[in-house]
Amino acid sequence: MSPSISRRVGGLPLMLMGSLFLAGSAQAYSAFSPDSPYMFGDWGGERTALEEAGVSFNFDYVGEAATILDGGYRDSHVTKYADQFAVGANFDLDRLVGIPDAEFQVTVTNRNGHSVNDRMSDPDATVGGSSVQEVQGRGPVTRLTQFWYRQRFFDDALAVKLGRIPFGDDFATIDSNFQNLAFGSGQPGNRGNNIYNWPIAQWAAVVRADFTPEWYLQFGAFDVNDSNLENDNGFDLRTSGSDGTLYPVELGFTPTLNGLPGAYKVGYYYNDVDSRAYGDRPASSTTNAGLYYVVQQQVTTRDGNSDRGLTLFSMGNANHGDTAGTDRYVSIGATYAGPFDARPQDDAGIGLAYLHVNDDVNDYIDYYNAMPGNTLSPLPRQGHEYDAEIYYSFNLTNYLTLRPNLQYVVNPSAVDSVDNAWVAGTTLKASF
Repeated sequence: MSPSISRRVGGLPLMLMGSLFLAGSAQAYSAFSPDSPYMFGDWGGERTALEEAGVSFNFDYVGEAATILDGGYRDSHVTKYADQFAVGANFDLDRLVGIPDAEFQVTVTNRNGHSVNDRMSDPDATVGGSSVQEVQGRGPVTRLTQFWYRQRFFDDALAVKLGRIPFGDDFATIDSNFQNLAFGSGQPGNRGNNIYNWPIAQWAAVVRADFTPEWYLQFGAFDVNDSNLENDNGFDLRTSGSDGTLYPVELGFTPTLNGLPGAYKVGYYYNDVDSRAYGDRPASSTTNAGLYYVVQQQVTTRDGNSDRGLTLFSMGNANHGDTAGTDRYVSIGATYAGPFDARPQDDAGIGLAYLHVNDDVNDYIDYYNAMPGNTLSPLPRQGHEYDAEIYYSFNLTNYLTLRPNLQYVVNPSAVDSVDNAWVAGTTLKASF
């Protein structure tokens, strides 16, 4: 096909038709082929042809089951299942309409199911702990999760991203296969005020500058609008009713040490939203700020293969005491890719996390419990929670993974009167 056609908007239908016509020459995986990255294959080569034309599709599923083996608030051996379908498309605007170094992304997510945290945690806790089924967050709902445009400049040294963006897509990211939320990406969105992770999106702008191949600096501005949390507004693109703005900044270092990849990130965030201030009197404050770090470094190979080996990680988060529910969080752990020669595509991981509830929360709890009429249902005092998880991934094919795990939660919901809980989990991931 002539390049002049692919660089005109009017030539887009002709370009797609031409790509499909050439599909027979593309690599065509059959449906359910174990070598295919997709369960339904390459659609007779049409999927590859569309990618070459500038349109890439993703159809992904993740399901997480969990069973309380022992302990928890209700001490019940309940099993719950939660899942997510994600349908996305990326458009290479250079190939499609002749806009160099530009792309557009749209993703719709659908979440369903429930979490055993409903039985494991104290329902009266003022501040929640971690979740043993991270995919259940924000409840059963269908949402427009990504709807953004990105333009790159100066040979990708500068990138500007505009649109509806979840905070955790760009900030405090980490590669993680854990089922417990305490080991997932975008931790400030789990601990900080007015920070929305996937699947919640908000109007935002993110600017990233890569000073060298290893060093970058990025900052963002995210509109904070609580109406985005409402399930009825999953596709609402409203700009009215803003509560304020979140401003994150992150400095990153992504070296290759002895031939092994690493990522070192430190960030700060602030928002000007009027939030609840904890203490012995009801109050509000606009002091919403926090710091975070992410460290991930591969340290070994297996038989000289850098795709296999041991990787260490740690994450941490500290929030300002005036408005923080969780004021301190830290996690450490390790993962191993290709632990056995007979199954080099599998991976395993172990992690430990610590969450601390702000002491001012207990001042508020004491104040609340002392009020007349509240003595019959007092709020529990809160302190800290520990979360531990070990998992093993059976990567059955390139498109299907089964990942059993075992979790142990000390003081669920950071309430020491709640029995420590053992939880057995299983994650199923598939790409169609």
